[in-house]
Amino acid sequence: MNHLFVDNITVIDFAYLDPARGLVGESWITDVVLGGELDDQGMVFDFSLVKRTIKRVIDERVDHRLVIPRGYEGLNWDEETPDAFIWNLTDGSRIQHRSPDEAVVWLSSDRVVPSAVAALLEKELKAVLPGNVTSVEINLREDVIEGAYYHYVHGLKKHLGNCQRIAHGHRSPIRIDRNGHRDYDLENRWARLWKDIYVGTEEDVTRRFVGEDGVGYITFEYEANQGEFALTLPESRVYMLDTDTTVELIAAHIADKLKAEFPEDEIRVKAYEGVGKGAIANRV
Repeated sequence: MNHLFVDNITVIDFAYLDPARGLVGESWITDVVLGGELDDQGMVFDFSLVKRTIKRVIDERVDHRLVIPRGYEGLNWDEETPDAFIWNLTDGSRIQHRSPDEAVVWLSSDRVVPSAVAALLEKELKAVLPGNVTSVEINLREDVIEGAYYHYVHGLKKHLGNCQRIAHGHRSPIRIDRNGHRDYDLENRWARLWKDIYVGTEEDVTRRFVGEDGVGYITFEYEANQGEFALTLPESRVYMLDTDTTVELIAAHIADKLKAEFPEDEIRVKAYEGVGKGAIANRV
């Protein structure tokens, strides 16, 4: 059998639910290997079509969605209202979510792991590739990060694309320079503060309450052009901003906090949004 490979074909930025970690933002780099017979051009698949076809399917199926493992025993949902569910965490608290169908992915497993997501994508790709392609292998991997990073989830209701979905996320490095020198301690501090965090916008909060379980919760709700979104989370798993939560505003927020702490120092924050992209904020 002949094989064609394409590394780094795309990065999928998404969120998923974990029994202990809760709502987790993730970024996985995607590699693909296609196997099959050569076509009339002497190719397994035309490279010029790889991104047009394969990247499109991968991005549409998982990118900027919330991945939900249907087999988790702590998941409660009603088939009559599949757009809404309750996720019970191992610490006794819960997460509630409601969104249009296109904002979620139901996974046939009890946990979200790369192999389970890869199997879903391989099945989707086999259905759209030409008949001479007889095997599809997807490899999903994390970016190798030297230094501090955090997993965060957010939603951007004003965005016209898929960033408007209330629960999508990223695995993101952060670099902080203080007076022209990298400050690893500050980077690690923010990584701990934002470990598996939801970055929320105060404008989107519709309710704060204490549940019957004694846990304090925050509910976010908004309407965007894809539909109505709602998310309720334990307050301890949320970091609030007074602004929207674009990466530009996230970088500015962190820089402002550090400048207030070190008013005599020059601060530079390079905040990533997933792999290879982000925003820079300077405070002199």
